[in-house]
Amino acid sequence: MTQALNVLGLPLMPCSQDPVTGYFRDGCCNTDDTDIGEHVVCAVMTEEFLEFSKSCGNDLSTPRPEYAFPGLQAGDQWCLCANRWVEALVAGSAPAIVMAATHEAILDLVSLETIVTYAIDRPGLPEA
Repeated sequence: MTQALNVLGLPLMPCSQDPVTGYFRDGCCNTDDTDIGEHVVCAVMTEEFLEFSKSCGNDLSTPRPEYAFPGLQAGDQWCLCANRWVEALVAGSAPAIVMAATHEAILDLVSLETIVTYAIDRPGLPEA
């Protein structure tokens, strides 16, 4: 298997182990052809985004024990679907991104410049 890369072309770092995230529930925003939603954006949850997602039909804050899902709260890091992050961006509710843990696949939908604008980290980039 090829090493997954982040948006800067560096090895993809873990997003969260508590709660455990990722399409493969390995803590990383890895993806493959079976990941229809492209869970590639490592985002830091905010109340605003959680409300936005709930209003779009994806309640991320309510625990779902049958899926071993604890429910998210502001401050948690989570691998979001690429299209949901873009929808939130357009709606003005996009959460911050952890660049080191965001898969390069998001660059098919948004520019690196946009990612940098929402980044809480800037590995390998000069500080703004």
